[in-house]
Amino acid sequence: MDCEIVVVDDCSIDGTRQFVETLCDEMYAREDFRLIYYRNSENSGHAATVNIGVEKSSGDWIKFLDDDDYLAPNCLEEMSKAITLNENAAICSCVAAQVDQDGVEKSRTPQLGPGKAYYIPQADIHYGMLLEIIPFGTPVQVACRRQAFLESGGWDISMTSCDDIDSWIRISKFGDAIFLNQCLAYRTQWDGGYDQKIAYLKRLDTNILMKEKIYALVDATHSQKIPKLENIRSYLKLHWMLVALKNKNIRTVVKIFEPAILSQSACWLLISALLIRRWRHQNTQIRKFILIHS
Repeated sequence: MDCEIVVVDDCSIDGTRQFVETLCDEMYAREDFRLIYYRNSENSGHAATVNIGVEKSSGDWIKFLDDDDYLAPNCLEEMSKAITLNENAAICSCVAAQVDQDGVEKSRTPQLGPGKAYYIPQADIHYGMLLEIIPFGTPVQVACRRQAFLESGGWDISMTSCDDIDSWIRISKFGDAIFLNQCLAYRTQWDGGYDQKIAYLKRLDTNILMKEKIYALVDATHSQKIPKLENIRSYLKLHWMLVALKNKNIRTVVKIFEPAILSQSACWLLISALLIRRWRHQNTQIRKFILIHS
């Protein structure tokens, strides 16, 4: 592939610097300048490091990759083919396998729509994200047009979680989306990982914030069938209350509970989300039914 690799080192102490600088020297001696290495002067965090990586790059498209994840050998090739067929695309995602520390596959994210590549017009993206029909996923799954990333303002360095989702929301304002129904990415799940330590109430607040941002961007063509924002908030509270109850976190259940979350609309949104997660890759008609009746 005609591409460059940008490695941004956020002050690692595992030998990354020596390894990559040696590799750069070997490549540069062959007049191969496709590998770019940059080391932060101080630990700057995930979002800031991603922004630096995009700044140091020069390609038309960016493929994100965190250091503990990896790609299928044909990932860039398949994404490039799909992107070539839609000049208006701004973001591209794919199916990902969740693997443990030993590389053993635990699960896969679901497919989206029919065919090998599913194209989503820009006007439909945020409505689909709002109803959780369109899940772009984590950085290992996603590529985006560099100009769209820059125009969207990059990753928000003030966020401690969902900084990637927040970015996908804004990037999606600038073009169509592509979803590849192929497993082209592998995400490592660590026991006791950071995302597992975030309190339920914090996850709920972040979840609501993301939905509010998406809601504000839903295209006017969906205005007649978009759920009310208060019903979406109630659905999210109901979801996280049930998660806390399942994990016997009664204190959180008490803090979240309020009569409004038991409304018919909130319960229907919860049921819709569960159906979509279970059958998204199996039955297109179910997805259409939920779109119409939400």
